[in-house]
Amino acid sequence: MDLAFVKMHGIGNDFVLIDNMSRELDLDAEQIRLLADRHRGIGCDQLLMVEPASDSQSAVRARIFNQDGSEVGQCGNGLRCMVAYLRDAGITTGEQITIQAGQGMVRARLTDGQMVTVDMGVPRFAPRDIPFLADAQAVSYTLRADARRLEIGAVSMGNPHAVMRVDDCESTPVDELGPAVQAIEEFPEGVNVGFMQILDDSRVRLRVFERGVGETLACGSGACAAVAVGRQSGWLGSRVSVMLPGGELTVDWDGEGQSMWLTGPTQRAFEGRFEL
Repeated sequence: MDLAFVKMHGIGNDFVLIDNMSRELDLDAEQIRLLADRHRGIGCDQLLMVEPASDSQSAVRARIFNQDGSEVGQCGNGLRCMVAYLRDAGITTGEQITIQAGQGMVRARLTDGQMVTVDMGVPRFAPRDIPFLADAQAVSYTLRADARRLEIGAVSMGNPHAVMRVDDCESTPVDELGPAVQAIEEFPEGVNVGFMQILDDSRVRLRVFERGVGETLACGSGACAAVAVGRQSGWLGSRVSVMLPGGELTVDWDGEGQSMWLTGPTQRAFEGRFEL
């Protein structure tokens, strides 16, 4: 199979986008893993399929797959890149667009240049919505992972997140703590793990160990999750600059019950064809 693709990234968080609007291409997990492989395939953190929407309010449907072939409902940077792709491909011409993703719809705005803002939805803290096994909802939870006692916040941004506040992102053993938290039974569907260093109430540093991927240069839903937990804990304000290894994102959140808005740059890297 000769497969056309476009490669894009949002501050280093990279994606392979495949146009599935006029055909019925159904990739299996093994094929997705090959495409995501950085040595034998194209290489990406996630693969995004652009498909016809099943409702009249959305321009397209986004299907999102991790490196391991698992399908997920949310990817902030991936959806931002998809919005820029839809504009460049002429699929949409307006400044605002709605995309069907996961179980809902995502609103997005195209701003100057390659900057894109997406509505990441309302953060959900109830344990059953994450899902997270806890007796009751709390601002923070104490867990044990690999004999370590860890304090986390837990939230769903359409996918599950655990967020830890750390003194210094750079020296935090993310490669050890990320898999340890992902392995605990309290997160029955796995979890993305964020490590947040607060500089002041409007700036944080963040590293994210993603479910099904590992540590990435950036994670849009992880940035939103960190701000949600930080604001619930009283550490952060309504607009926060999130500095990740790949670059900077901005998260705006007016508070509980309101949508979070994620803004950042997108970049088209290259396009090509792959024999699958």
